[in-house]
Amino acid sequence: MKLISLNDHEETKLGIWTEEGVISVADAVKAVGGAGAPNVPQTIMQAIKQGTDGIDALKNLMDRLSAESTKTWLLEEEGLSFEPCVTNPSKIICVGLNYRKHADETHAPYPQTPILFNKFNNALTGHNRDVVVPAVTAKLDYEAELGIVIGKPAKNVSVEEALDYVYGYCAANDLSARDLQLRTNQWMLGKTCDGFCPLGPYLVTADEVGDPNALGIKTTVNGEVRQNSNTSDMIFRCDEIISYVSRHMTLDPGDLILTGTPEGVVFGYPPEQQVYLRPGDVVTVEIEKLGTLRNRFVRDIEPDRPLTP
Repeated sequence: MKLISLNDHEETKLGIWTEEGVISVADAVKAVGGAGAPNVPQTIMQAIKQGTDGIDALKNLMDRLSAESTKTWLLEEEGLSFEPCVTNPSKIICVGLNYRKHADETHAPYPQTPILFNKFNNALTGHNRDVVVPAVTAKLDYEAELGIVIGKPAKNVSVEEALDYVYGYCAANDLSARDLQLRTNQWMLGKTCDGFCPLGPYLVTADEVGDPNALGIKTTVNGEVRQNSNTSDMIFRCDEIISYVSRHMTLDPGDLILTGTPEGVVFGYPPEQQVYLRPGDVVTVEIEKLGTLRNRFVRDIEPDRPLTP
């Protein structure tokens, strides 16, 4: 199932993608009568927290809809206002240098254990949303990443059981201001400016994805392919990452793990070939089975703060 978080007149609602169009869950509940659709989640966070019960409730809701009547109020995807496909994770945990060829291009040794850092909720934004290039950076980079969304509390889980704790997966862009990131030994400043974690367009439930360790992953900038790899190049697989993190902290439903980026980032180019993101650029992140995340970059409009040349 492909779930969408929609902004409808400043209200966040849950949507379900179908080949015919997007179903607004709120509209669907009204169509079948509220009493006839008990326990149906109304937001993406409710859906995640309800787990398989919520998925079953959504499937039952769709089964009850009349195909003819549904056509009259199906939403066209192109006209939707997307929120991040996970709207309020309690934790955003990121893994650095987790693709072999990415480590190679940056001349970094392969890590012996996962390199972890974090983003915050202010970095979240959705598909087709504009992202401001902060005036404080001249080196804004893209990073296509597979996002893991946790579906139930996970503490000290084994590698063998780790994927059982996953609700679903999504495409993400771990935007990175390299000059801020490398200003100190701590990466945080360059990783969590406003809008630096686009997510979406869909949250795809785990049963529909299958093996997350064998998905094609691609980035384009203004139509030019910059990254083209596969999650099979990850040093630490999804199950290993979940298990490792869970041994150090409890993962809660809705928590988001970004699993690293493949080769092809600007930072990996020779210095004379590095052209970082600028206002007007359009970046897409496409992951097999998860859809294509698109964002346009715009100038920082804060007064008296010209864009760094």
